[in-house]
Amino acid sequence: MKLISYGRQYVDNQDILSVSASLKADKLTTGNKVKNFEKKISNFLKCKFSSTCNSGTSALFLAMQAIKIKKNDKIIMPSVNFISSYNIAKLFNAKIFLADVDKNNGQMTPKNIEECCKKFNLKKIKAIIVMYNGGYPNNAENFYKFKKKLGCYIIEDSCHALGAEYIYKNKTYKIGSCAHSDISTFSLHPLKTITTGEGGIVTTNSKTLDERMKSFRSLGIKRNKNKHWEYDVVHLGFNFRLTDIQSSLGISQLNKINKFIKHRKNIASFYNKELCKIPKLSIPKQIKQYKSSFHLYILNIESSTMKQKESFIKYMLKKNIMIQYHYIPIYKFKIFKDKYYGINSEIYYRSSVSLPIYFGLRLKEQKYIIESIKKFFKK
Repeated sequence: MKLISYGRQYVDNQDILSVSASLKADKLTTGNKVKNFEKKISNFLKCKFSSTCNSGTSALFLAMQAIKIKKNDKIIMPSVNFISSYNIAKLFNAKIFLADVDKNNGQMTPKNIEECCKKFNLKKIKAIIVMYNGGYPNNAENFYKFKKKLGCYIIEDSCHALGAEYIYKNKTYKIGSCAHSDISTFSLHPLKTITTGEGGIVTTNSKTLDERMKSFRSLGIKRNKNKHWEYDVVHLGFNFRLTDIQSSLGISQLNKINKFIKHRKNIASFYNKELCKIPKLSIPKQIKQYKSSFHLYILNIESSTMKQKESFIKYMLKKNIMIQYHYIPIYKFKIFKDKYYGINSEIYYRSSVSLPIYFGLRLKEQKYIIESIKKFFKK
């Protein structure tokens, strides 16, 4: 069996033809394909405004810049997340307060936010950054209550959750609709639901926030609509733009997103059915009102230690199966200077692993993964 990665992109002939056609267009960047992709994203997510950019990290930067994060502004974020949100907030010189997470899924909960506010005596904060680990949009509507209570912004780090949905008061919302947040950010990395190679998306329902983000991603330049040769630079900015070539791939991939998610869901269902029979393992909990994009399949090894977990990872690697951490808690990195310890974060870190899940993972490979896991725990 050749190496099975925990995730990978799927590119078909239609994607290739779409990109090839874009290479023959008059504009390779800042053209109509970018605008078309943004329009299709807005239609898919049912939000008012979408802005593309060159990475999920850039998307987070644009979000924080748009709400005008400044030195010493207080931000709450989960202790378990990819490092991007922490890095960006630090670059803005914000004061970051980590909240503990659910010990099984690694997600910050409303209760964790409440405990964080109490622990650090936080009365006024600028923003809460939430993250839907694995693509499960748990508590999407409940975080909004803290926005009202604390008068803060809600930024959704939705890098895992493109296509995820939640039900609130009998109505279905997509993550990115910003029905219960100010800004939602996405990654279009090859391992995500759809890809543009590298890329990101920022969505909002605020015209003001959207205009700030679109301006900032293009060096703060404001052009004269009537005189193409005249422009002004109204504030500092960067070049975070996505190209028309990448947007062409994004449009083609977006046409297949429901098929991608359905296949991922089928893999998760197969894993659930087989792995629930193994006593030492806990499978992801499904909550009816939250519909995952199934970016990750996170498995928990009960009563695990780091030594046992690493033994399992090495065993699977010998079987040519790559499994992964998602994620190492932020406070464990050298860059983190403050004192912090999350009880649930530690449990999650010791017990969780991500199994392969992606469009194109064959049933034969899924069965091989299951059999390998059963052999390990049988020993």
